[in-house]
Amino acid sequence: MAACRPAGYDRAQLDALKAAGWTVADDAQRNALALALAECVGDPDPTVRDGIAYEGLQAWMRQRTLTNETLAALNANLQAKLTAPDASGFQRPFAALVLSEVTRTDRVQAWLTAEQRAQLVDASVAYLEGVRDYRGYDEREGWRHGTAHAADLMLQLVLNPNVDRAQLERIRGAIASQVAPNGHFYIYGESERLARPILYMAQRNEFTEAEWTAWFTQLAGDEASWSGNWYATNAGLARKHNLSAFASVIYTNVDISGEAAFAPLLPGANAMIRALP
Repeated sequence: MAACRPAGYDRAQLDALKAAGWTVADDAQRNALALALAECVGDPDPTVRDGIAYEGLQAWMRQRTLTNETLAALNANLQAKLTAPDASGFQRPFAALVLSEVTRTDRVQAWLTAEQRAQLVDASVAYLEGVRDYRGYDEREGWRHGTAHAADLMLQLVLNPNVDRAQLERIRGAIASQVAPNGHFYIYGESERLARPILYMAQRNEFTEAEWTAWFTQLAGDEASWSGNWYATNAGLARKHNLSAFASVIYTNVDISGEAAFAPLLPGANAMIRALP
């Protein structure tokens, strides 16, 4: 893959721009560069896709210096990248990560229509449910981290008051689908990242304690699902490892925080831990 040169900027110019705090005085030039920088999210060089593309776009979005038209174009572009071919496995996860920042802008100050927001939920849920590349960090290639980046996207949707209960249910279901992927051990903090949107979802007060407990119970599985020699297979051990990690993160955060809004999660997380073999 050729070196990414967004809007004609070479690497030295991008590094200088980063060192200057991503200051681009001209509005039109900044917005054009933002759109071009989105094409670098799949760059094989981690210092480009993570340290330049993600950091630059995040900075401008958090500074609120991109137009709604640019945000809308980024929204469409990044959603398309979630399903585009991605042989190296970098583009989809980093499209999701940058899309989480686009989603955050709508949370801070709503600009999406209800229909556009529903479509964003659809695309985000489909991406998380469809993650099958569980590679995390590589010392040479850097991060992929598809599950964690998708969880960050879920978090921004959960925090948006315009995302309704039915949409929260779908997000919760997508998270459940990746808490314990078949045969894979999470070792890069994925359980913590998946737990964050669940913790903040509890603050929305859309689900009762009984509903949360039922959700955790379903995640844990019944006795029949743990029958046989599950402990003698990597698939069984991975399932136990990941479920335990997720439930423990929830339980510990709720217990330590003392936040009343988190309390409905505690009985379910406790029951899940006790139900696991």
